[in-house]
Amino acid sequence: MSGSDFRDLEVWKKARQLAIVVYGLTADGPLGKDFGLRDQMRRAAVSICSNIAEGNDRNTDRDTVRFLYMAKGSAAELISQADIALGVGYLERADAEKLIVACDEVSRMLRGLIKHREQLI
Repeated sequence: MSGSDFRDLEVWKKARQLAIVVYGLTADGPLGKDFGLRDQMRRAAVSICSNIAEGNDRNTDRDTVRFLYMAKGSAAELISQADIALGVGYLERADAEKLIVACDEVSRMLRGLIKHREQLI
């Protein structure tokens, strides 16, 4: 992973697309007016991409793994927030499920990268 451009990583590409979707879903409607939840969802989505990028440029496998775990944690945070947004009626079920499925996919990809990098430590 290290040494390559993070933008070439499939997991980063999927996380980037997820962040773009989150921004779109939180732009309007009741979720767009709930600045706390909206901003938290956006921060979590951006955090996934950012931690993958930062971890990619770390000098040690241990550091890389730490940032990948943070990205994975942000994906779990976004799942929780999507579920809350659904529960309070800010998101339609289909949109919430789309976010949750995308987060699960990114999380599985991160788990694979983490497992690989942990073997190098």
